[in-house]
Amino acid sequence: MTAFLAISAVTGAQNKEEESEKLSKRYDLVVSKLGYDGVGVETILNEWEKVDSLNQKMLVARYNYYLTKSQDNQVVTKDSDKYLGMNPLLSLKDSTGKSVYYYQETFYDDSLFSMAMKSLDKVISVYPDRVDLRFMKAASLVSYEKDSPDMALSVLSDIIDMDAKGTKKWEYPGQEMTGELFRTVIQEYCQTFYLIGSMSSYEAFRKLSEKMNSIYPKDPVFLSNLGSYYFVVAKDYKTAGKYYDKALKANPDFYPAISNCILMARRSGNLKSERKYLKMMVEHGPENESKSARIRLSALEKKK
Repeated sequence: MTAFLAISAVTGAQNKEEESEKLSKRYDLVVSKLGYDGVGVETILNEWEKVDSLNQKMLVARYNYYLTKSQDNQVVTKDSDKYLGMNPLLSLKDSTGKSVYYYQETFYDDSLFSMAMKSLDKVISVYPDRVDLRFMKAASLVSYEKDSPDMALSVLSDIIDMDAKGTKKWEYPGQEMTGELFRTVIQEYCQTFYLIGSMSSYEAFRKLSEKMNSIYPKDPVFLSNLGSYYFVVAKDYKTAGKYYDKALKANPDFYPAISNCILMARRSGNLKSERKYLKMMVEHGPENESKSARIRLSALEKKK
């Protein structure tokens, strides 16, 4: 009797796997033709869930279904040549000769977006070590929150805290989640917040960079980020210079810090400081920048 039950269990598991694979292929076929929220997708997902309720692909597919269904892409007009970090699709002149800029913006149905997040949270709870799913949530929130990315910042801060504690061995499909890759992904979000360009997103940029800097105090990327915050946003050149110098102490050929220090020196009219960083650019910068720095340095030397 025990052997019979064991055989039945194995057979049931095999049947479940085979049926799940069939539904997976049906799903891929429909999505390839009609998209994530195409006609028939929800029916397949419901059948799939009955067969294999914890299937990772199915759970992510349900998230994609609700997320796509929640989105509405519209063309909007703005009077600025930058909007949420985007370049305009085109620009035209109005009757007064003023430039009007056109952008494609994604709007969301709150109810459907909430369902997408609940679906994604379920996947994360079942597969808590899949850091790519957590980053997926942060990316969705960045798009949803636009110029006020508070929830996205909270998700990213939690990921960093978990990583710093070392209690999780992250999984990232197709790649080994090394410390370097982790820092690279976080930096991409830092850059996204910076490029959005609102005061709220700048603060998210600062907070995320500060958090990473507290864990990796000698990483020139996050030191330079903080330099850029105080240079561009706070207009505090003294504090910006301290962070840039720390970045260059950690990595003397860190181009972004050298370049920004030159720009900051020019804006403040500090020729002594400009000469200092031009010399660093000559030594450590890319060929074209090194050549330009040499010419500028020569011109400044003649003014002495």
